[in-house]
Amino acid sequence: MNLEKVVFGFFVLLAATLNFGFFVGDISDPDLHNVYELFAAVVVNLVATVLKFGDRTQIGAVHLATSLVADLQLIAAAAMYVYATRIAGGGLSGAETASVVSLSGGALLANIVSVVLLVVETVTYHRTQ
Repeated sequence: MNLEKVVFGFFVLLAATLNFGFFVGDISDPDLHNVYELFAAVVVNLVATVLKFGDRTQIGAVHLATSLVADLQLIAAAAMYVYATRIAGGGLSGAETASVVSLSGGALLANIVSVVLLVVETVTYHRTQ
């Protein structure tokens, strides 16, 4: 068993599940979307991106692209959350929550593509002896 591949797969799947956990719920209800889960999704996605930098294959390039898209969207969601709660000072309205959750949904789609690529790569892997 290759420990590097286990760690890589772990972070790819954890990034997707954390993002999914934040995304699920009524899109305009801020009580259903935990800010700590969004923060965890951002951090784990960034770690997954760093792990994807060493792969020089074509599928590795697509893995990296999906991670960069997810990072960009999650960072934008977090920035929108911080703006709404700290800078504008009014707290999260339904519309602002919907924007944050929508950005998270785009990142979730990128995470799903990354998981599908991981599964395809694993299924097509041929062991050499």
